[in-house]
Amino acid sequence: MVRLGSVCLRRLAEGRRRLEVRFHRLLHNPQVTAQRIIAGWSEPTVAASAGRHVLAIQDTSELTFRTRAERRRGLGPIGKGVGHGLLLHPMLAVDAESRDCLGLLGGRVWTRPAKGPRPRTAAGRKKKVHGKAAFADRESSRWVETAREAGERLATAAMVTLIADREADMYPLWALAPATNVHVLGRVYHDRPVVGGGCLSNVAHPWPVSGSRRITLREREERPERDAVVEVRSGSVTIARPRAVPARDGLPDQITLTFLEVTEPSPPEGVEPVNWRLLTTHPVADPEKAWQVVDWYRCRWIIEQFFRTLKKQGLNIEDSQIADAEYLIKLVAVACRAAVLTLQLTQARDGGSRLPGSVVFDAREQAVLDRVNQTYSGRTRLQSNPYPPHSLAWAAWIIARLGGWDGYPSSRPPGPITFKNGIDTFKTMTAGWALQNVCMP
Repeated sequence: MVRLGSVCLRRLAEGRRRLEVRFHRLLHNPQVTAQRIIAGWSEPTVAASAGRHVLAIQDTSELTFRTRAERRRGLGPIGKGVGHGLLLHPMLAVDAESRDCLGLLGGRVWTRPAKGPRPRTAAGRKKKVHGKAAFADRESSRWVETAREAGERLATAAMVTLIADREADMYPLWALAPATNVHVLGRVYHDRPVVGGGCLSNVAHPWPVSGSRRITLREREERPERDAVVEVRSGSVTIARPRAVPARDGLPDQITLTFLEVTEPSPPEGVEPVNWRLLTTHPVADPEKAWQVVDWYRCRWIIEQFFRTLKKQGLNIEDSQIADAEYLIKLVAVACRAAVLTLQLTQARDGGSRLPGSVVFDAREQAVLDRVNQTYSGRTRLQSNPYPPHSLAWAAWIIARLGGWDGYPSSRPPGPITFKNGIDTFKTMTAGWALQNVCMP
């Protein structure tokens, strides 16, 4: 998948019918489960995380597949119920210092059951459903379960900071996820009351500003990329357990956290200003630490890169025509690993990655990269591969050259399409190398 940039089984088999049949048999084998595939995600990640401060970033994405009413493929409703597909909830490990993606830590892939009709009263009105299930039985418990798994698996890391967006703003996450050297950082969704008076939307107004800084806001579907001058305020707040959260879940009555408010005092005309409200278990003693926590939160966009690589700008997982949801879930679990490897290769393009090339390429492929590098390295420094041999950055430079990039630092950095083209070419070269070594004495 990494080398061909596709999840289509026919294309992965490269015209070999026997290999395509083997791929199908793998997905249909009852001993091959999505749970076991996902369990294997973390093995290389845990090894790469030892001794590092790891940002463990989690989020949920909807994978929409084409269906018809008479052929749902076992896929359940997603979003507001207008589409059908799967839900993917992964957790990525990112080095807090270098911003390298270290790999996947865990997660879930599932499909929801079809919604049945809600019971009605004698007058024909829909009945309200009273009472709530225990937190452990709710779909939202995935945020806490994934966080706990990450904390256990990253026992050899120097520190772990669990990061999530507003969807994860739930009292159980703040209460249950933190542990020794395990912190939580997330964006506020609920305007919670603060013990002692006020609420999160106004508690920071009298606090002093810890300086201002220019940041780049990443491009989103509804917003182009732009720069913004923002300021931050920080302080300690205590929030109480919401009434809607029952005491039976064993949660404390209140929690003391650090609250940061990032605002844009002078936004451009007609542009919605930046207004981030963050909660964290990290203590913030000075402005430098406050900005560091903000920078850690901004790394959350890396998981958005992962989703784009898995979907429209990479593997096109939503175009898969696998006929059954059970097997499609397995395919997604495998594709997630391929998407992470592709993301690591893309990240390495600027030379900042400290990862070895062996995280993506085996020994035979690195031998091919050695020969290709000799071809593309010129006589001057600007025309040569500037990175340490056999590092991931070194390999990414070669793959980008194969994809059509000119190699000059002043040129626009190569993107996913360039890397995909380079990988396609490299795959052909590797196959030719293997045939040559087999056919020649």
